[in-house]
Amino acid sequence: MAIKRRDFLKLTGLTLVGTAASAAVGDLLTRGEAKAEEEYASPPEALKGKRWAMVIDVKKCKKGKEKGCNEKCIEACHYLHNVPSIPDKKKEIKWIWEDEFEHAFPEQTNEYLEEIFKDIPFLFLCNHCDNPPCVRVCPTKATFKNEEGIVMMDFHRCIGCRFCMAACPYGARSFNWVDPRPYIEKVNPEYPTRTKGVVEKCLFCYERLAKGKMPACVEACPEKALIFGDLADENSEVSKILRERVAIRRKAELGTGPAVFYLID
Repeated sequence: MAIKRRDFLKLTGLTLVGTAASAAVGDLLTRGEAKAEEEYASPPEALKGKRWAMVIDVKKCKKGKEKGCNEKCIEACHYLHNVPSIPDKKKEIKWIWEDEFEHAFPEQTNEYLEEIFKDIPFLFLCNHCDNPPCVRVCPTKATFKNEEGIVMMDFHRCIGCRFCMAACPYGARSFNWVDPRPYIEKVNPEYPTRTKGVVEKCLFCYERLAKGKMPACVEACPEKALIFGDLADENSEVSKILRERVAIRRKAELGTGPAVFYLID
């Protein structure tokens, strides 16, 4: 059936309007991503680094545990970032936590290593990978990698799809199944609280780095078991210590390039 000239013009007009609308939406999304990255850009007074990394001395952690101080770094992190204390383990939120060697390094089948480290606590947090699978799967770009290697999160852009949680091989992300705010014992007004349906995790204290300060867990550790610095700087403390001592990383064979190292010698 032949189409009339008037109908053809109407269809053409609608197509042009739809194309323009699609382009406008695409432009808004692009500008939104650029704005998010600008908001998380480092100010002039910030600590500067090309590849932030953390080194954890597990023997010092053991020494700290014997003195009863291991919880201090966890408490410092969770207080400053308004991490809720939810009693239900299935719904708990954690940015930094403690577990055993066999759970941290299931691929390390060396029975002698297991014997050496069976009584030593291992601290876990986001590994801020070189090649983060969580970033690749996030449909809204709520999680992204900044110019200094930190895997960031924009809580406002998170739609709670949990693709990032499925992609992360380290279990470093938590999902807010309930409103977390009633479970915050003392709110830190300088850091935003989250809402139900949002994923969250450690951000290497980017907000403290922006003020020229070290991450809260590093500053709070009595045994100085946590060392933070620029892995791209050969003269930084983390670079020097990794050249001098033996360290392992969690599931490094996956090719994610984790930036958290555990000293074992």
